[in-house]
Amino acid sequence: MLQSDKAKGYFALFITSIVWGTTWVASKIGVSEIPALQMAYIRQFIGGTIFISFFVFYKKLPLPTIKQFRWLFVMAIIVFVSANGLSTWGIQYIPAGLGALIGALYPLCVVVLEKIFFKSKRMTALTFFGLFLGICGIAIVFYENAFHHAGTSFLLGIFLSLVAVLSWSLGTIFIARNKVEINPYYGVGWQMLISSIILFIVSESTLPVVPFKDISSKTWWVIVYLIVFGSIMAFVAFIYSLKKLPAAISSLYAYINPLVAMVFGVFVLNEKMSSNIAIGALVTLVGVYLVNYSVKKAEKIIIEAEI
Repeated sequence: MLQSDKAKGYFALFITSIVWGTTWVASKIGVSEIPALQMAYIRQFIGGTIFISFFVFYKKLPLPTIKQFRWLFVMAIIVFVSANGLSTWGIQYIPAGLGALIGALYPLCVVVLEKIFFKSKRMTALTFFGLFLGICGIAIVFYENAFHHAGTSFLLGIFLSLVAVLSWSLGTIFIARNKVEINPYYGVGWQMLISSIILFIVSESTLPVVPFKDISSKTWWVIVYLIVFGSIMAFVAFIYSLKKLPAAISSLYAYINPLVAMVFGVFVLNEKMSSNIAIGALVTLVGVYLVNYSVKKAEKIIIEAEI
């Protein structure tokens, strides 16, 4: 690989890590003025429309087949309605940094769900140790935050964020076990559009919403940032980093995102940062890393044994 390509890959990884970390803070700002599900459906409708328009009118791709649409519909519910929608709703009640840290637990959840429902044999002693560290780290952060955000709203935010990360994990497992041939960017566009319609119906029929004319310019700029940078630029940069860098390197964004969210949360939102929270975050991310490392090592051993 050319050095220039590798350098571009690292730059793309940097963009992905920083931007996806800041989207938690941007979302926190947005949900302080309008309901979370309303912001989620506006963001996903505009983002999905942009993706679909590009591929249909510029790339001339055909509309999804019935089989593809069924798959897209399921993925839209799991990933964008449940995972994205509930995580956006969750940070309405908890710090953005804590929401990002809970989101980083998804590799741990994938391993646990595969073990429970699919009897995965990839778990080793190192995997269990990583799971233990991840849980301990979150417990430290949760314990520290509980003193400053005590109440049912804080617990609701934690619950919504945990359901969101479980949904994201289910989506990861579903993709791995039910693959459909479709351009990934094009597919994401359809998932966004489908989920925006579902979230619109839920939001408008069950929750008080803010009329579009009353949404502040600050909130609209937040939505623009989430669409242009969070949904388009960072996603494209992530795919590019996957192509140019080893998987172990390109996946580092998952450990950087929560740290970026916590730092920006402190400076932009005046969120609390103590030594206990910092230690808890690092312990959690080390646990996530060990789980990822152990699973990949076990998979490599299985592949080599089969060969």
